[in-house]
Amino acid sequence: MGSTKLPSQSGLPEEFRTVSQQLINRRNFMQRTGLAGVAAMTAPLLVGVATPHSARADEPESPGERAEEAAQAKDTVAQIATAALIAEDLATTFYYNGLVGGVITDPNLAGPGGTADNVGPGGNLGNVNYIQAALTEEISHANLLRGLLKIPNAAADPVQTFYFPSGSFDMIGPFLGLLDALENAFIGAYLNAIQEFATLASKARLKQARHEWVDPTYSPEELDYLAKVSAAIMGIECEHRVLGRVISNSNPANNRNYETNDGITAVYNGSSSAVVALTPFLTASTGPGFSLATALANQGTVSIPVSGAPPAY
Repeated sequence: MGSTKLPSQSGLPEEFRTVSQQLINRRNFMQRTGLAGVAAMTAPLLVGVATPHSARADEPESPGERAEEAAQAKDTVAQIATAALIAEDLATTFYYNGLVGGVITDPNLAGPGGTADNVGPGGNLGNVNYIQAALTEEISHANLLRGLLKIPNAAADPVQTFYFPSGSFDMIGPFLGLLDALENAFIGAYLNAIQEFATLASKARLKQARHEWVDPTYSPEELDYLAKVSAAIMGIECEHRVLGRVISNSNPANNRNYETNDGITAVYNGSSSAVVALTPFLTASTGPGFSLATALANQGTVSIPVSGAPPAY
C-alpha cells in the first residue's frame, strides 16, 4: 500500500452529486467449519488488532487510545475513500469468483452440475441469488467511490489484482469462512469511516464558529453526507454478513445486537487500520491472484439486478 498514489482531495464532483440526487463470530464460524488454513492466512489482518476500551469519560486516555485518535486524525477524505474503493474492488473480485468457481456446485448453492445462471435441482436458488446480488451491490459501491475520487474507470483503480488463500473458491467451507471474515472487516472499516467523517464535520463547524480558516475542499455538509453514504454502504455489508450465515445454516443468522469494528480503529493510517486488514489480499504470497478486470468484464453473466441508490444529499 505504501506505493499507492492517492488522488488529491477535491470537493464532491458534479457526477457524484448527480448520482446521489437522481438515484436517490468470524472466529466462532471458522472454528465450527474447521477453516484452520484460511484462518491462519487471514488472522493477522482480519482478526481484531485492538481491544475495545471501556474507560469512563473522566479517566485519562490510555496510550492505545491516543494512538488510535492520532491515526484517525491523519486520515484524509481521499485516503478514506481510496481504502473503501480497494475494499469494494476486493469484494467484487471475491463474489465474482465465488459464482464461477467450483464452490458454486455445492448443494447450498447451485448444486451438483449447476451454475450461477442455471441452478440445478439439487441446489438452492435463493442462496445463489444472495451472492449474485452481493456482487452487483459491491460494484455499485465501487462506482460511487470512484466518482468521489474522480477516477475515470475501474482500469485506473489503484489495485487490479487480489490474492486469496488457495482453495478459497473450491469448497463451501473456506468460501463462507472468508466471506464472514471479509464482511466483518468491511463493516469495521465503514464504522470507522462514519466516525471519522463525523469528526471532520464537527471540527469544520467549530472552526467556522470561531471564524478560523476552514479548508474549503469539503464543507461540513459534504462531510455529513459522506458519513451518511458510509452508513448506507455499511448496512449492505451487514446484510452480506448475515446472508453468508444463512447460506452456512448458522442460526440465528442475525446473531448480534450491534455490529463490531472488528478491531479496526482507523481507515487508512495506523497499525490497526482497514488498510492493514486489506494488505494480505494485495500480497502475492497469500495465494493465487484474481483479476478485477476479469470480474468486471464478465460479471454480467452471473450478477442480477438490484434496486436502490445512495441517500439523498
